[in-house]
Amino acid sequence: MSLAIVRTRASLGLEAPQVLIEVHLSNGLPGVTLVGLPETAVRESRERVRSALLTAGFEFPTRRITLNLAPADLPKDGGRFDLPIALGILMASGQIPVEAAQQLEVIGELALDGTLRPVTGVLPTALAARAAGRGLIVPAANADEAALAEGCQVFAAAHLLAVVGHLLGRERLAAHQLGTPPRAEMVQPDMADVKGQHQARRALEVAAAGGHNLLLAGPPGTGKTMLASRLAGILPPLSGDEALEVAAVRSVCGLSIMDRWGQRPFRNPHHTSSSVALVGGGSKPRPGEISLAHHGVLFLDELPEFDRHVLEVLREPLESAQILISRANHQRRFPARFQLVAAMNPCPCGHLGDPRQRCHCSPAQIQRYQSRLSGPLLDRIDLQVEVPALPATQLTDQTPGEPSASVRQRVLAARERQRARGWLNAQLPGPELEAACALSVAEREWFAGVLDRLKLSARAYHRVLRVALTLTDLGEESRVGRPQLMEAIGYRQLDRLLNAGDPLRGG
Repeated sequence: MSLAIVRTRASLGLEAPQVLIEVHLSNGLPGVTLVGLPETAVRESRERVRSALLTAGFEFPTRRITLNLAPADLPKDGGRFDLPIALGILMASGQIPVEAAQQLEVIGELALDGTLRPVTGVLPTALAARAAGRGLIVPAANADEAALAEGCQVFAAAHLLAVVGHLLGRERLAAHQLGTPPRAEMVQPDMADVKGQHQARRALEVAAAGGHNLLLAGPPGTGKTMLASRLAGILPPLSGDEALEVAAVRSVCGLSIMDRWGQRPFRNPHHTSSSVALVGGGSKPRPGEISLAHHGVLFLDELPEFDRHVLEVLREPLESAQILISRANHQRRFPARFQLVAAMNPCPCGHLGDPRQRCHCSPAQIQRYQSRLSGPLLDRIDLQVEVPALPATQLTDQTPGEPSASVRQRVLAARERQRARGWLNAQLPGPELEAACALSVAEREWFAGVLDRLKLSARAYHRVLRVALTLTDLGEESRVGRPQLMEAIGYRQLDRLLNAGDPLRGG
């Protein structure tokens, strides 16, 4: 038969749409025509496939070969189509039965000697193949990643000959079994190393318990980065579904998966990062730092040093937990449910309010520096905490602080209470939030007066309530009261200072 069809999948963001490799042999001058919107790497597959087939001892048909990658309007790129194209040619030329791969999908890049090389985006492909009820043949180097999609029958091969032997029934490939993925053991920095900074430690615990965004402000060397780096150590472990989502993003980006399996991401991009690096994009849209921080922490050190435009692109993902990147002919949607933790100095020299050193910045310089953070962005940061300089007596104190293990137990207990509501507090919708807080009439009147005096927005109002609810969960209280509201309001220090038009002060 001169027509064969092999199923494979493209890689478009976190999606893996099905592609049919249609191969037709006809009379005419020998040659290969490749159609179906292939990009450069796919067009070059003709030469890789020809050399691989000949080197492996197969006959390359001396006929007119037409390769159609359907659907025709779907862009195809990468070397993942090499193996299905080679198998399609072998089927169309009668060297393999056409029906041999009817219940299989195939991906893999071919070396010139027929060796299979790994490709990116294998996990989304395996998940899609599982949903379609088909098995999947992958390069051996991608086998563990594909096997993470439990229920998908994965066959791993190191060479084209092994795949052909499997399809001919001569030497069947064993289904690859991974078992339970081992959770990578990483030594996290411990909260016991942090000296003093009781309010900042408390804010970090609240942020971990409720999934809140956090901004630490203070002079250089007060422990802001040290505190932020310890957040991952007090967060609960990823669930199975969350771990798969994190692994899928890393798979698309070509990053290792197994050595980070089960670990919450902690991303720390430099302040020179562009908006595309942060949120994703490019001519072929790829995930950015916010997607790589999905279900984890995005730490932005020296926050005002980031370009203001770069910071403003965070506003929508912070609300929607996803990023939609649009191009002229397609759109890509990437997950971005991350926890933002940022650190900043109070002024360009960093010593405003620092009792150890005098600040030499003018009021205009301080105002320009702090105005790089817009009000709408600050609105989306639930906890804004000052981290003051410590006295020498605290620095030299050898008494260790409370360890991360103890803090984590309280965080886990608070999250259990939130699980009963069905939402993490930071994600709790408005109606459910009001019902969970159940403020009395007197508390509502008092709270309204405070909001008017502080000139807080409606968004800030709901975020204060969410933080107060987290404080209630941590304290194992039955309802939100005035103490929790007062503490939650106290965590919006920058709101008050910027609305008053004053530069950030220490003390």
